[in-house]
Parts: sequence; C-alpha cells; structure tokens
Amino acid sequence: MKGWKKWMSPALAVLMLVSAAAPAAAAETSAGSTGGKKGTTKITLFHTNDTHSRVDESKEGIGFAKMAAMIKEYAKTNPNSLILDAGDTFHGQTVANLVRGESIVNIMNAVGYSAMAAGNHDFNYGYERLKELAGKAKFPVLSANTKKADGTRILQPYVIKEVDGIKLGIFGLTTPETAYKTHPNNVAGLTFTDPAVEAKAIVDELKGKKVDAIIALTHLGVDKSSIDTSIKVAEQVPDIDVIIDGHSHTKLDTGMKVGNVLIAQTGEYLKQFGRVDLTFENGKLKDKVSGLITKKAADEDKTPGDAAVLDIINSVKKEQEKVLQQKVGSTSVKLVGDREVVRKGESNLGNLIADAMIDETGADVAITNGGGIRDSIAAGTITKGQVITVLPFGNYIQTKKVKGSDIVAALEHGVSAYPEPLGGFPQVGGVTFELDPAQPKGKRVSGVKIKGQPIDLNKTYLLATNDFMAAGGDDYKMFKDYPLAGDYSSLEESLIKYFQKKGEVNPQVESRIAVKKASDTVTPPAPPAPTVPAPPTLPAEQTSKPAPTPAPAPAVPAPTTPAPAPEAAKPAPAAPAATDGGVYTVKSGDTLSKIGRKHNTTWQKLQELNKLSNPDLIFPGQKIKLPAAG
Repeated sequence: MKGWKKWMSPALAVLMLVSAAAPAAAAETSAGSTGGKKGTTKITLFHTNDTHSRVDESKEGIGFAKMAAMIKEYAKTNPNSLILDAGDTFHGQTVANLVRGESIVNIMNAVGYSAMAAGNHDFNYGYERLKELAGKAKFPVLSANTKKADGTRILQPYVIKEVDGIKLGIFGLTTPETAYKTHPNNVAGLTFTDPAVEAKAIVDELKGKKVDAIIALTHLGVDKSSIDTSIKVAEQVPDIDVIIDGHSHTKLDTGMKVGNVLIAQTGEYLKQFGRVDLTFENGKLKDKVSGLITKKAADEDKTPGDAAVLDIINSVKKEQEKVLQQKVGSTSVKLVGDREVVRKGESNLGNLIADAMIDETGADVAITNGGGIRDSIAAGTITKGQVITVLPFGNYIQTKKVKGSDIVAALEHGVSAYPEPLGGFPQVGGVTFELDPAQPKGKRVSGVKIKGQPIDLNKTYLLATNDFMAAGGDDYKMFKDYPLAGDYSSLEESLIKYFQKKGEVNPQVESRIAVKKASDTVTPPAPPAPTVPAPPTLPAEQTSKPAPTPAPAPAVPAPTTPAPAPEAAKPAPAAPAATDGGVYTVKSGDTLSKIGRKHNTTWQKLQELNKLSNPDLIFPGQKIKLPAAG
C-alpha cells in the first residue's frame, strides 16, 4: 500500500489506520447503549462529496471500484470505519441519468456506504424519486431540514451508529439553495429550513441520546456567495464535532477549523476522497485529523479495483445499451455538430440546443460553447444514445441575471479567435448579432438584438448557459461573479425532452450569427476603376453543395487585409465564366479569395460560377467549380 503510506502525515503515522469497506463493525444502536469505552478507540471516517456519478476510474478520477478496494484493504488492519457521502451523487452522468439514479444506489451499496446527505442535484428526478432511491439504499439518506408544508420531513434526519462501543450521531442538512438549484418542479411543495436552526435542534436531540460524537453531513459548502454555509453552522452550533461537507466543490487538504468544529470536504468528481481520523480516550473524543487520499496516491497503490463494484458498473452499462437505443424524436435534416463547424460558426444543432435551453428555463438568451458539442446526428430517427454522444459531459443548465454589456462582452470573447476554431465559440438562442472579422478583437460584434430588439447594455437579461461557462470556463470570466438564478437539467436531458416535445425537427442556420463579408466592410482602392458591388446577403445556410443539410461552417476571411479589395480594381467580366476548369475541394482554412488566387481567378468569378449567395460561407469538403483557363 505504498500510495497510502506516502499520504500519511507523521502525526497519523503513529495511528493504526482504521477503515472498512462495509460498516460491519458499525451497527445502528438505540439510546442508552454504552458498549465498551475503556482505553483508546480509533475510528476513521472516509468520505466523498459532489461525485456527480463519476463512477469510473479515469485520468483525473479515482472511481468507486478503486476507492472501495483501497478501503477494503485497510479493513484487514482495523475495521473501525464508516464511509460517508455529502451529496450530489445520484445525478450527473449517463450511467446515472438514464435510470434516474438507481445505478448509483447499487454501486454505493456495493462500496459499503454508511450514510449520505441529500444534495440539491439529488432532487433532479423529483423528490418522490429521491424517496424511492433512499428506500433502495442500504444506508440512510439524510436531511433534517427538508420538509413538506405541514412540517413533516421527507427523509430521515439522523442515524446513530455504534463503532467499537463508540456512539456516533450523524445527521444531514441540505442547502436551501435547492429551491432554485434544481428545477422548481422537482421540489414543489417543499421548504428547506435554516440549516443552523435545524442543526441546533438535532444536536440537542442527539446529546439527549448520549452519543459520544456528533457528525454533520452537510451539502452546504463554504462559498462566501452562499448565505447558509457549513461555516455558519459551525459558528452557531459549536457542539458539532465534525462536518463532512459538500456543494461548493472545495478541496480542503487538511480540513478547516471553525472554533472547535472540523470541516472536511474533498473537492469534486472523486478526484480524491477524504478521511477524518478520530481518537477517543475512554469514550471521550480527544483528537480529530483530516486529510485526502489523492489520485496520485491511488495510482501508486497497486490494489486492483474491487471486483464486485466493477461487476455492477459493467452490468449497469450493458443494461443501458437497450435504453440508449430508445427513440426520442426525428430530424428531417442532418444536425451538424462537426468540430470544424461548431467551433467557428453557427450550426443548426447549436441553434437547437440553445433553443432547448430557453424552452426549459424561460431565459431571454442562451449561450453554450461549441466545444461542448461532440458529434452530428444524421437525418432520420434520433435515439437517446445519439444525443448523449453529442453532449457527453453531463453539464447542467444554469441561469444568471446578466447585464447586456456582459452579454456583448461574452459574444466578443466567443468570436475572438475567428476565423480560427475555438472551443468557446458561442452557439446562441434568443440573440442575433453581426460578426465583422476585419475589426480588431473586442470590436467585432455589432447589431446585437435580443428577442428581435436592440440590446440595452444597462439592462439585466436572464441568461441560460452551462455550469462550466457559468463558473468562468472557456475563459467566460464575465459570467463568473453573477449569482446563480436557477439550476436545471443536464444539457443532454434537456435536448432529449425537447426532441420528445417537438417530435420531428427541422432546424436551420438562420443568421443568428451574421458574418460580414470583406466586400461589405472594406472601401475599394482609390483608382477610378469600376468597383464590384457587394454580393447580396441571403440566408447563411444557402451554399452550392446540393446536400439536404448544409454544413454551415463560416469560411476564413483574411482578418487584416481582406482579399477582395485588390480585386476591386480588376472587376470580373460581365459574361458568365466558363465551367470547364475543373473542381476544387475546399480545405480547412480556405476562403474564396484564397482559392481564386491559387487558380488565377477572382472570388467574384467563383461566386458567380458556383451561384454562391454568400461568398464568406464555404466549408471543408465543399466542391467549388473552377473557370476555364484563359
């Protein structure tokens, strides 16, 4: 167990590591049980939070099977341990979402969890489903402050576990932000009472049951942007011994002390898992130390993943193959998610995703990053599996109230690399704008309209985006500091529901992002030669390729010295160009001007010959007819 020994601090090295994959030594006990409390007793609390159903071992994540194996290996030394989870566990990835969380319950049962707090995303299938999942779990799902209008709780508030004669009172708290950090329909009729007030009442009750230590499992977090945090609970209820926390995705390497209360949190996605070592002398808690088992330590440890957990994970995935084949809708056109398209121009699939985001949230504007779209869908039947292939990351839709000026700033940032591809290129809904690639970065966007009306830079609009971008991902820093207004489904769930609602779809590229042509923006040279009029601007999806679904990737106009300008002094002949000069296949990075120069012709001749309504909209793979030489 090289990796674990390396992790141990000198303070912990003198302790026998105490852990178990299943709480065989931990049994629920009633008030009045004393057990054996003589001498020194050591108990370890292994813990996770915000795993969001990242079940597999990966480059960044430890995975449930590896974690279970490491803990079980330590069980051979001392079985005095519990495994606890602080919420946001049942929802997130396909493995969970397709079966509404049941797969995660089965995996956690195999790992041997002892208790779990309900997080806001654990309500994502509706609170009735959460109650069903709690009934399937071999461990209690706890929340003392989640109540119906009549004051009754929907989940168990606490549990008392006895470990080697030591009684641990464990209770759960759920963030009141759940009221808007899941779809409102999921928690209709519920209230989330003040966690600190509820904690004080529960602690008094547990003390009356003569517990030896009090553990709070809280999905509250430590972010200053939140009102109800684990820090607030620790300050107001100092009789809590340890808080195992989640929600803010905060990595606390050695925990955080608030007075005498130790707060522990692991970060997110099982990139590491936590441990708190408790030492009791004659039944009295004398020491508590927090730390993390890192991904590096797990990689150095040669224990293979737990076979029972791996079997369940593999079985779940096999069973889901049938679910992935389920039809959710159909499309009369190809839904274009090709990398060359979505990272540098408007896409009909990007438009559809943005529209689905608005449909779910009621937002004014939707912006999602093209880099999050990973595949296309051919015309015909659409299955759940295809949608998940397009949107594989499990990102959530979030809303924020954002000033018009920051929406413009976001659009400027998104098109800053144009005509080069950028993962952060914006696919949008509810908003249209013009992109002028001839202008310097930061001044390329103009004519922004929201719902058809010119944007008011000082007005606040409701923006729907994904949680990655809402947190500043892809360098969308202008969104980061706005408070969250709402939390909704994952992108793939939202799109599946949209398909089911619409039946058959026929989305088009419709100039939500209108790229200005060089001929629109560059003044012809001074010589008094006749100039060539700019070609008319028609719908962007019209190209010369006779496919049922054009792939509307914008071409790459020259950003500093647009090519059409030199051609203006040499106007194209009025007569139609010959058509026997061969065919050129467009490559990534090509523009019509570039092709013209390569073949001793002009972009105007190529536009006329190929009947292109917009010379700036050509795409890789498109066939361009060339005029005859001479």
